[in-house]
Amino acid sequence: MSSSENTGANQAPKGFEALKSHIRTHKIDVGLWCTRVLTILCTFTYFIPIFGNPINAYYKALIANAATSALRLHQRQPRMTPSREFLFAVFMEDSCHYLIYSLIFLYVSPFTLVLVPIFLFSLIHFASYSLTLLDTIGRNSWWGARLLISLVELQSRKILSLIALTEILLMPFSIILLFLSRAGLLTPFFYYQFLVMRYKSHRNPYTKNMFHELRLILDDFSAKPNTPSFLKTGIKSLIQFVSRCAPITSEATAAN
Repeated sequence: MSSSENTGANQAPKGFEALKSHIRTHKIDVGLWCTRVLTILCTFTYFIPIFGNPINAYYKALIANAATSALRLHQRQPRMTPSREFLFAVFMEDSCHYLIYSLIFLYVSPFTLVLVPIFLFSLIHFASYSLTLLDTIGRNSWWGARLLISLVELQSRKILSLIALTEILLMPFSIILLFLSRAGLLTPFFYYQFLVMRYKSHRNPYTKNMFHELRLILDDFSAKPNTPSFLKTGIKSLIQFVSRCAPITSEATAAN
C-alpha cells in the first residue's frame, strides 16, 4: 500500500465524526429514523402515561407515523407527475397505505389496537437502521444495543404476521366503533380500502397470507365433528362474504 493510501485511510472519519458525516449524506434516512423513534416513544407514553397526556401521545404517534410514511413515499416516488401511472405507483406503495391509515384514525376516538401496527413497523425499521448507525460509529460499539436489535430482527417474521393480523381485526372493530359513535360514518369504508391495498401489496405479502391462514384455521375448526352446526353455518357464511369482498389480484387474473 502506498503512503498516500495510508494517509487517506488514516484521515477517514471514525466514531462520532463518521456518524456526523453519515447524517449529512443520508438526511432522509436519518429523518425516518427520528420519526420512528418518536412513534415508539409516543406509543410508550400512551400505554404508560408517566409523561404528559396519553390522549395527546396517541395522536402524536399517528402524526409521527404519517410523517414517516410521507418521507418514505417521497423517497420511493421523488418525482411527482400528473399522470394515471404515477397515481397507480403511489397507491401501490406501502408507505402510502400507512399514510392513509394514519389519516383515517386521526379522526377516530383513541383505540389501543390502532397503535399496534405503527409501533411494530417503527420498531422493525428503527432496529434495522440503528444497526447501520452503530456500524458507522464502529463495529464493536454498543454490543448491548446490538443484542437487542438482533432479537428484534430474529422475530421480524412473527412481528410482520402480527401486524397483518391486527390490520384484519381492525376491520370489524372499525364497524363497532361506528356504532359506538367513536368513528365517522365513512371510517369503515376508508379502512376497507386500506385493507384492500394491503391485500394487494407487492412488497408485503403478509396481509394476504394471513387471510389465507385464517381461512384454513376456520375451515379446520368447522370440519371438526363436535363443532355446533350453527357455528359451521356462520363460519361458511363469513368465509363466503370475505371471499366476495376480496380484491382480484394479478395472480388470480393470471390463473384465470
